[in-house]
Amino acid sequence: MRLKLILLFLVCNSPFLSASTVDTVMIISNSMKKSIPNIVIVPDNYSTQKDGLSVLYLLHGADGNYSDWLSEVPFIKEYADRYNIIIVCPDGGTNSWYFDSPIDNKMKYETYISKELIGTIDKQYNTLAKKTSRAITGLSMGGHGAFYLAFKHPDVWGAAGSMSGGVDIRPFPNNWDIRKRLGQYSNHKENWEKNTVINMVHMLNGKHLKLIFDCGVDDFFFNANKRLHNKLVERKIPHEYIIRPGSHNWNYWSNSIKYQLMFFSDYFKLEKTSHNNLNNSTR
Repeated sequence: MRLKLILLFLVCNSPFLSASTVDTVMIISNSMKKSIPNIVIVPDNYSTQKDGLSVLYLLHGADGNYSDWLSEVPFIKEYADRYNIIIVCPDGGTNSWYFDSPIDNKMKYETYISKELIGTIDKQYNTLAKKTSRAITGLSMGGHGAFYLAFKHPDVWGAAGSMSGGVDIRPFPNNWDIRKRLGQYSNHKENWEKNTVINMVHMLNGKHLKLIFDCGVDDFFFNANKRLHNKLVERKIPHEYIIRPGSHNWNYWSNSIKYQLMFFSDYFKLEKTSHNNLNNSTR
């Protein structure tokens, strides 16, 4: 009997006990004229929320899909509970790189995620529908995509991250179908120069977008991430940049997401506190 009581106590008090709900939501993209699957994770106390929840958009990498994060890192469900946020894992198509492709009008994932997906999630779920309650991050192609979308749409997201992000695509002209989205580099150099994240730093003013990114020292994207960090430093753009041992794999990303979620949670809390203080001061 005593053993049963001890086990019951451990179960009831486990910090990773999760009652989060996982939905697979099909959303129609008018821009691409197709239905796209997305995973939406809501925390265990979702039904009791009155003021709405903050949302993290979590992007997959090349050759992946919307189910990758949940299948490879299932404890993200527990983090939705711990930080009391909604986590959305969109499908980014077959190596879309989250562009609106200038050469293929069937690939408009920038429009899909920044407008169609955001709008639908805010309608169907109890969210705080404002930029200071939205963050976006991702791994590899998704790391590039998160920064790409946030840099171009600072009115949509208040914080952005990247894990092992392909933040400079130019050194890889023949990889991951990028040339199918932008054209051959030799013939469409402007497309590549315009749509690589490392060349988009000029869009930032350092005030309205909180940034965090990391990369393992043995990752083939490490040099690109280091160069992005240096460029942000030169332009005096505040950011968190973390270097860790590790390569381009799920062992690294399952560790990385823990730290990024803490960063985003702190951001959401700070913004909420600032908002409440402002409201109190105007009463």
